Amino acid sequence: MSAGEAGVTPRDGEPAARSAPESTAGWAEGRPAGAAWPLTLAGLVVVLALAAVTRLLDKNVPGLLEGTALEDLGAAIEYPVYAILLGLLGNAVLTATGLRDRLAGGFRTEFFIKTGLVLLGASINLKVIATAAGPAILQAIVLISTVFLFTWWLGGRLGLDDKLRALLSAAVSICGVSAAIAAAGAVQAKREQLAYSASLVIAFALPSIFILPWAATALGLSPEVAGAWIGGNIDTTAAVTAAGTIVGEQALQVATIVKVTQNALMGVVAVALTAYFAFKVERRPDARRPGLGDLWERFPKFVLGFVAASVIATWWLSTVSADTGKATIGVANDLRVWFLILAFVSIGLEFRVASLKEAGWRPVGVFATATAVNVALALGLAALLFSGFSVA
Repeated sequence: MSAGEAGVTPRDGEPAARSAPESTAGWAEGRPAGAAWPLTLAGLVVVLALAAVTRLLDKNVPGLLEGTALEDLGAAIEYPVYAILLGLLGNAVLTATGLRDRLAGGFRTEFFIKTGLVLLGASINLKVIATAAGPAILQAIVLISTVFLFTWWLGGRLGLDDKLRALLSAAVSICGVSAAIAAAGAVQAKREQLAYSASLVIAFALPSIFILPWAATALGLSPEVAGAWIGGNIDTTAAVTAAGTIVGEQALQVATIVKVTQNALMGVVAVALTAYFAFKVERRPDARRPGLGDLWERFPKFVLGFVAASVIATWWLSTVSADTGKATIGVANDLRVWFLILAFVSIGLEFRVASLKEAGWRPVGVFATATAVNVALALGLAALLFSGFSVA
């Protein structure tokens, strides 16, 4: 694998990562040619088994560690951590036995994660965002725009491939892995680039679960400001929930509103990236101007499902009782968790260590620096917009 394949642009030539066969648009084609269906089924069984173990750990570890020195850690670790670690463990075992590539047809990362993200839309009540989260909307727009553009600029200065820049920028500025996946579909990024971005998100989100609540207490922040800071800064929804819970119920409510508002803007960013890459990044000087058909062809269609699920959920909640609505959305959320567990397990199974080695320190440096900027800017915006704010 070359440096370009790992996502770092060679200094003296065209980015190697613009070749189409390895992109997420061709994930299915990236499977071993002619893979027999029994092997694909066997690969799927491996994914399902590891997902079941993940669910078991997620539900039982907090209770097992209750009352011990590791109680807080057990309560804070969420299913993405278990899923990716188990996927990586399975990856190592299957690679050592020579079965990994033969079973890869069952590692349906794209299908699992897109289905999970469509179901994520069902948890977004657009009415709540529109009526109760004015400051959250303003914070989301300013934060996403500033952090995305800063990350994109810094990645360019350090020579990262445009596709990896897009994934890192979306992940750190919006909602972590979910945004990286939406961006990957829009820019047709490589599987390795998505796995790399997802690994960085998880690596930075886990310590944030503990660091931000501690820092909020040390700074004397009100629960509302602390929640807005957590929701605007931590990249994964699961980690936001864990950190908000540590601070308290009010902080959790505000953190959830802020994060959901950022999640809702994921589709807007996907549209913008689709147009930017079609019209500027990948358009050759002698090529015709891309039309609507070209944009539609490369646009990640699951984003429409995400928006549709949000609209349907908002309508449904306005027509039924609170208990009925909560039960229905609860089912959708449980299905979402299952599909995302399957996706994270598959990411671990597909991950190649060589991509980390080849990419070097530059993507990590970009992500770390952008995270620091996000922390500082989110704190300032939270203090400015959420002082005196109430979710009641």
